[in-house]
Order: sequence, then C-alpha cells, then structure tokens
Amino acid sequence: MAPLGKLHSYPNNPRAAKVLIAAKYNGLEVEQCNVEMGVTNKSPEFLSKFPLGKVPTFETPEGFTLYESNAIAYFVAASSANTTLLGKDKFEASRIQQFIGVADNELAPAQATWIYPILGWFPAHEGNTKKAIEDTKRVMKVLNLHLKRNTYLVGEAITLADISMVTALLSFYRMVFDPAFRSEFKNVTRWFVTCVNQPHFKAVLGDVILAEKVATVDKAEKVAASSPKKATDEKRKEAPKPKKKDDDEEEEESYEDEAPKGKNPLDLLPPSTFVLDSWKRFYSNNDTRPTAVNWFWENYDPAGFSMWKVVYKYNSELTMTFMSSNLVGGFFQRLERARKYAFGSLVVLGEDNQNEISGYFVVRGLEVPAEIKEAADYESYEWIKVNTNDPSVREGFNAYIAWDEVIEGKKYADGKIFK
Repeated sequence: MAPLGKLHSYPNNPRAAKVLIAAKYNGLEVEQCNVEMGVTNKSPEFLSKFPLGKVPTFETPEGFTLYESNAIAYFVAASSANTTLLGKDKFEASRIQQFIGVADNELAPAQATWIYPILGWFPAHEGNTKKAIEDTKRVMKVLNLHLKRNTYLVGEAITLADISMVTALLSFYRMVFDPAFRSEFKNVTRWFVTCVNQPHFKAVLGDVILAEKVATVDKAEKVAASSPKKATDEKRKEAPKPKKKDDDEEEEESYEDEAPKGKNPLDLLPPSTFVLDSWKRFYSNNDTRPTAVNWFWENYDPAGFSMWKVVYKYNSELTMTFMSSNLVGGFFQRLERARKYAFGSLVVLGEDNQNEISGYFVVRGLEVPAEIKEAADYESYEWIKVNTNDPSVREGFNAYIAWDEVIEGKKYADGKIFK
C-alpha cells in the first residue's frame, strides 16, 4: 500500500501521535519524516510549504499540504470510506469536535503551564501552576461525570475525540497524575487505560506507564522563578539568625568591594596561555578528532582553568530523549552570564525511557564560577572536579566533545555545546 502522505515531526510528539493512531484505525500507511527543530523547520523549502514553521505538517503525493495537527488528523480520519472515527451522523460529528476543542483549548494551556516547567522549557511560577492544576481538575471533573455513563467520549466506539483527548492527557498521566490524583477521577482513568491498551494505540504509543509520584520542578528553579522579595523571605525563614550576607543585594555590594567597579574577579586572575575564545573558534572550525582535541590538550592550562564532569542528578526520572535534550537546552539558556568564562558539552545517552544526561565543562579559575552557580538549574547537576592528567579523563572529555556514537558504553542520542 502506498503511503497516504508524509508526516513531518520530531519523535514522540503527542500531536503527531493522534495522526498516526487515526491512520492505524483506518488501515492507512503514513510515512514519518523526522524534523530537526530549528533547522529543518526554518529552511526555505519547508517554509514555502508550511509558512508558520511548526510541526506536525503533512504532505500528500499529489502535493496537498496541511499544518495544524487537528486538521491533519481529520484528513487522515476522513481518508477511508469505512471510517468509524468521525461519528455516525452530524450530532456525533459535532460532539467529536466539541471534545477535540476541549483538549486543545482547556488542557493544552494547562499542560504548558504545569508540565513544561518540569521539563525545563519554561520557568515555573507558583501561582500560575496552581491555577493550571485547578483548570485541569475542572476538565477532569467534566470528563469523569461524562464517562460515568459512557464507555467512550462519543458513541459506542473509539472516535477521533478519544484519540485527541488521550494524546492531550498523555503527559499528565505519565508525569503528574499520581495514584492519589487518579483516584479522584476513576472513570477517566478507566477510559484512558482502556484506550492506551488498544492495539492501534499501543502500536504508536508503546506501553504507557502511569506516574507513581508527581514530577516537580527542581527547587532551585522554583526559587529563581519566584519574586526577589519572596525568595528573600524564604531565606529568612530558613535561617533563625539571618545575616546581611544572606541578602542577595548585600552580597553584590561586598563583591564589588573586593574587585574594581565593573570588573569580574575572573578577569583579575593571572593571564593564562589558554585563550578560551581561541579554543571555541578552533573547535567550531575544525574536525573534532584529531585536530581540535589535539589543539586543546596542547594548549590547555590547568593552572588557569579547571575541568568538571557534570552529571544530572535525576537521570532515573528522565523519559523521552528529546525532552532530556530540551532540559539541557533550558539549562544552557540560563548560563548566558557564564559564556565568557566557560565551555561545555552535555549529551543525552541511551534511549527513550532509559537515558541520562552527562558531560564536561571547562571553566576559568579553579572553582565553578558564580555565573554558573547562580543559574537556576545548577543544583540539579553534580559537578565533579577531575584531574586532566588522567588519561581516562582526557579520553572521556574527547568523546563528549566529539559526540562519539558510543560514550561510556552508552549510545549517543543527542548533545549540545555551550560556547
């Protein structure tokens, strides 16, 4: 059977999943095309067909193009004369659109506010998160009442409404709907588990593991997202006898007392023969092996710089590799102040639901600089100072900056360079 068309997306995108599940129910083949976000979707060829530059997108052999996942899912659902996904009449068809609208207009915004900060995509805001949880519960109550007397959302069989709602709830059930939460909405959970265990759902989603505990934003990130006044108040509560040095503003004043105004203490260190900017340019413009790594070790100055092995503390909680990669990207964005003084490579090793984040950083000075320590996600990583005279350390650093196919016995999945 010739494919109905090409679906362009990144791996494990829930919005693309609903298209693929619909295709399974209709016995249709859809060719999946991986998109490298920020590259493929920004190319002139892609934008000429899909001007918003978003995914998923769809293209038929005849040249018909679509973007927006609901439109694509409808097209796939309607592409079989015998489809059961769109309802038996106009009443069921309208009700299906109703639930698709609920998934998009009610759950998607709550997901962005509640779950995206956990993934490191956005900073957390306690007030907004509480509202998102309340909004989610409000939708769940409506669904729970409806599913008390109905097996599926519309009619007596799975429709596009069920497919859309399941994929909208997927990250909630995997990450934040713990047993206590699920117990409040038993009818929804019964329906969700029934759906994800259907063969066509499983063919696309695999085994869906329900959350055992609520995933949370790291404490450091929560503090960073709070207002300065609130963060100061929390520090005062923690310390029975607060001192002036605990106040962020006071720290800055004493910091300037030690260094001339406008100067960073790292700029006052003795000159080094290793120029970080020169290394970054050389690394960017040459093959990593053997050219760049040889240059690095020929020029590296252990008296003026230090090297650190960096390991994410919560590797056991990571799920999708693309989410882990986004977590690294979010961390690097928060390190902007350190760009002048640091170079690093963090990689994702492994596969979906069994991966880890680790890597190496080279920093000016012999300690991790304040510009890194003050970043919101710093406490989520373990920083281990290493001996650069150790051959195993050198080979490890080389592998991490070269993005070898296998690093420390694990398959390379993705990586990002901070430079």
